[in-house]
Amino acid sequence: MFNFKFVHLRVHSDFSMIDGLVKPNILAQHAKKLNMPAIAITDSSNLHGMIKFYRATFSQGIKPIIGVDFKVFPDDKYVSSNMFTKITLLAVNNSGYRNLLLLLSRAYKIGYNNKVGVFITKEWLVEHRKGIILLSGGCYGDIGVNLLNNNKSLVLNCLSFYNRFFENFYYLEIMRIGRSNEEQYISRIKDISAREGIPVVATNEVCFLNKQDFEVHKIRVFINLGCTIKSNSAHYNYTPQQFMRTSNEMEELFLDFPDAISNTIEISKRCNVILKFNKYFLPKFQTGNMNTTDFLVMKAKKGMQKRLIQLFPNKQDRINNVNRYYTRLLSELNVINKMGFPGYFLIVMEFINWAKKNDIPVGPGRGSGAGSLVSYVLNITELDPLSFDLLFERFLNPERVFMPDLDVDFCMDKRDKVIEHVSKIYGEESVSQIISFGTLTAKSVIRDVGRVFGFPYGFLNRLSKLIPLDLGMTLEKAISQKVELLELYKFDKDVRELINIAKRLEGITRNVSKHAGGVVISPKKITDFVPLYYDENGNNPVTQFDKNDIGYTGLVKFDFLGLKTLTVIHGTVKMINTKFSNNQKKLININTISLKDKNCFKFLQTAQTIAVFQLESNGMKDLIRRLKPDSFEDLVALVALFRPGPLQSGMVDNFINRKHGKEKILYPNKECQHALLKPILKSTYGIILYQEQVMKIVQVFANYTLGHADLLRRTMEKKDQVEMNKHREMFKNGAKENNINTKLSTKIFNLLEQFAGYAFNKSHSVSYALVSYQTLWLKLYYPEEFMASAMNADIDNIKKIVVLINECKVMKLKIIPPNVNQSDYYFKVDDDKNIIYGLGAIKGIGKSVILDIVNARKNRKRFSELFDLCVSVNSKRITHKVIEKLIMSGGCDCFGLNRSILMHSCEYIIKSANQYLKSIILKKRDLFGLLLDDFNVIKKKYYSIKKLYSMKQILDWEKDSLGLYLTGHPVDEHVHLQMRYNNVIRLKDLFNNKITTEQISILGMISFLKFKVTKTKKNMVFMILEDSFVQIEVIIFDNILRRYRHLLEKEVIIIVTGRIQKSMFSKKYIVLAEKLI
Repeated sequence: MFNFKFVHLRVHSDFSMIDGLVKPNILAQHAKKLNMPAIAITDSSNLHGMIKFYRATFSQGIKPIIGVDFKVFPDDKYVSSNMFTKITLLAVNNSGYRNLLLLLSRAYKIGYNNKVGVFITKEWLVEHRKGIILLSGGCYGDIGVNLLNNNKSLVLNCLSFYNRFFENFYYLEIMRIGRSNEEQYISRIKDISAREGIPVVATNEVCFLNKQDFEVHKIRVFINLGCTIKSNSAHYNYTPQQFMRTSNEMEELFLDFPDAISNTIEISKRCNVILKFNKYFLPKFQTGNMNTTDFLVMKAKKGMQKRLIQLFPNKQDRINNVNRYYTRLLSELNVINKMGFPGYFLIVMEFINWAKKNDIPVGPGRGSGAGSLVSYVLNITELDPLSFDLLFERFLNPERVFMPDLDVDFCMDKRDKVIEHVSKIYGEESVSQIISFGTLTAKSVIRDVGRVFGFPYGFLNRLSKLIPLDLGMTLEKAISQKVELLELYKFDKDVRELINIAKRLEGITRNVSKHAGGVVISPKKITDFVPLYYDENGNNPVTQFDKNDIGYTGLVKFDFLGLKTLTVIHGTVKMINTKFSNNQKKLININTISLKDKNCFKFLQTAQTIAVFQLESNGMKDLIRRLKPDSFEDLVALVALFRPGPLQSGMVDNFINRKHGKEKILYPNKECQHALLKPILKSTYGIILYQEQVMKIVQVFANYTLGHADLLRRTMEKKDQVEMNKHREMFKNGAKENNINTKLSTKIFNLLEQFAGYAFNKSHSVSYALVSYQTLWLKLYYPEEFMASAMNADIDNIKKIVVLINECKVMKLKIIPPNVNQSDYYFKVDDDKNIIYGLGAIKGIGKSVILDIVNARKNRKRFSELFDLCVSVNSKRITHKVIEKLIMSGGCDCFGLNRSILMHSCEYIIKSANQYLKSIILKKRDLFGLLLDDFNVIKKKYYSIKKLYSMKQILDWEKDSLGLYLTGHPVDEHVHLQMRYNNVIRLKDLFNNKITTEQISILGMISFLKFKVTKTKKNMVFMILEDSFVQIEVIIFDNILRRYRHLLEKEVIIIVTGRIQKSMFSKKYIVLAEKLI
């Protein structure tokens, strides 16, 4: 039973990232526990948690009150100062709520001060005062501050302002939370209230639930402030009393102010914001004189004609299939139009087709949307759902009214252009991206809390590394999984205290960012529906509600996702088609390549899948080797199988054994076999792998509609036992109608329930398998162009470039080192199928400088020498550092001089070039007394320096600038060791299959060392040995390590003798060391 005595009107959730500690749903639950009839949320300058709060309070039967705590300036002229005060705004009705949206959006767009943060002004308050109740801010409000400063004239000015504009909507706020000057303030407020007739209201400025949460709250605030407990920051201004007191506690606290308590109830009665969550608002799509429904039908039918010609070039085949396709098309259109979503499809169709026309790569499909034939004929997707037995109902269920969700992948580099296009079409004020919230994860909370306690960085780094990276990992899980972490927790008091506090902060909202792809398009201004958040410069708006909440406002989310692989595919195809521009027959269209290419699947079975979409990891390579996919259906299954559920359940082993005849194919197993299941499960060897298979089984066995089958699938995923029991009975009765006995139907239902958790969305699997196949096909038939494009997509990521260059070596592709006379910014392929190294992959040189060099070269075809380069580029950006990096990388080897000479000369050459450029302008001698024609004298002097650096030093420069050894390797200087020691081989011989014995001796350089302690407390080392060709992993166990530890240092050239075998995880060679030289 509710206690109608008091309502908390000043409450911060964890979305007040400075000082809030409690999730909105927990606030609602706690208010219910305290029998509160209502509760407000008044986060600092935001409404991030409002939807969550609103829904949670309603579910608890509590009235939600929507508000915001603001910093406020008297007017614009005070903004440059630090003279802000505080005020709380509560929405009385929906007009007031809309004014909160406008005020917040305005505050983030133009109300930002580096010292203060986000603010509003009193002028804005007046403009947006309708439907708003103001709480004065207590000691920190303008009246409170001026009262305590004894500034009577300003107090009177403030009172005049509020009486004029907010009569009956302004309350003098009082608190007793243990801050200084509270009682002095309260005694003066009492007089003002009596004199002016302004009511008083009591609040508690709640930041945490219980009194004992205060210490944890202090750490939360210190994390935000970036200070430690010992520093005792002066900015910390909170007290242990800011917890959620009960009504009785508040009543006792203000026995002398009974009206201040009862006024909280009056305010709660006045605040009645009603939000409706069951409507959707889409912008109007321009269709001329036609209505949206008819326009969609017209577009779909036209698209269907084109797709049928593409699918069935043979006229008779087309005639044979036309009815099947049109039946499905009309069925989907009927559902889309009945559900009121034709505009949604047209909007997506428009921006995807615009992207394609403007050379912006678009993915073939993603998620369940690939199951829609309408999407296919509108060119939204590139997958024929009928060819792959994909279900429309998995995407849009006519028995569950919910917005369709067409996720779209765009080229990573050009995605923003599509968003800009949409903004132009529908108006900048109607388009926004969506906010995302970072939380204190298991790893980050350990670091953050540890910093506040003053723990050393190294200690925190080691501790956080003990926490697995698994999705959804918590500190509790980490302690149960990691023995070392558990021991530290048990026996180290400091660690235990750190983790216990960290647990209480884990999951708290930490920061804001931009969602990877979410965009909303509104029929009106976005701020009519949601508040906007802007960056510090008032740019890049995002909604203040996240992707989970935005739909409740009625706005529809569109996903504009960036996929780097599309950039790689696009770049590869562009290189190929540019090369064959004069030969139309050789031009390729990646969307029309055959999916039945046997060579492609033979290549896949080699597991040489570096840079192949979704297939790069060692675990995936191992699965490829075991599965040996030989069809596109197998590739689709491969994508679906490589997930924790199937891998851990034994499903993967069953699938592989059945495919290779090692296990009998049953539909699906001995206990549940039935002829109706064979057509559904044939492509997966009797294994229930896809969600669509679950739906089809339910349809065929128990007469479910596919829409109803999708509801059952969702119920099984959620493990909702109440709904499951209802479906169990329906399934049994439906099966009876098909003469299937109860015993068998029960077994099959139980089996479906078991597999529903592992089953994967086939539409998504087909979509991504297609992208995987396209990259595989390009790597097989156009390896140089593909690898060059892959490196271009990661040109800023040196570590990735190194991996890809090493893959090029394995593929025996020829790499031409950087060359200022040949290279462009990006990697490219010449007419002789050589990959020309991109200058953009050299560390420490900016893109603008490289483009200056490339553009200067175009004007003169080539640079004759380093001086010529410096003079020709004529840019202040050609610094000593830039020239050094070019020389170190080998980029200036084309001038025919040793890198040592160039390094010695570069500083003088740059100075000389600058002086010559000045002499051209001034038409007089330079500071050296030389004319331009005299540079040959300088060249002779400085290019003839005899001091040479060692080859090791030159190669080290190369590695420093490129991240790898390209033109040679330090091991090359030690090949004589092969002659000195018998049977010593190079790594290239090993990988050319020239080894016939398990015992080998290999020469290489140590490039990586990792010392470990085993569970049995033995020492061991993982080591990478490399030469100019490849790398190999070496393992050194304790007994060997004790004898040779003194030899183990990075970059040491060493001979390892030991047994060679294949790793059970990656199938790569590893050496178990027995002797080191």
